[in-house]
Amino acid sequence: QVRLVESGGGLVQPGGSLRLSCAASGFTFTLYNIHWYRQTPGKERELVAGISPAGGTRSYAESVKSRFTISRDNDKNTVYLQMNSLKPEDTAVYYCNALSIRSSTQYWGQGTQVTVSS
Repeated sequence: QVRLVESGGGLVQPGGSLRLSCAASGFTFTLYNIHWYRQTPGKERELVAGISPAGGTRSYAESVKSRFTISRDNDKNTVYLQMNSLKPEDTAVYYCNALSIRSSTQYWGQGTQVTVSS
């Protein structure tokens, strides 16, 4: 059974930090690019960051560059998103996505809420 389980969301003040985790199971983790997306009500899902299977290639949306860092631990089948200097506009549900490097197969997690507010 394929599972992507996000955790680490919550309420944080502006300027604060959170670390999101995405734990994967049920598929060959090292054959997948992993991405973090976020979505707010009434808006399309936005790509935030991505990382290649071995972790050598990382990409970020302009809005989060220099503040967010994506990483992965292939021994633990887990991807992380370290979010620093959080702003109210970072408030969203954050989703983990796994996209196969060999096909169009992809999986989604259930999402975790991040709220940045004073």
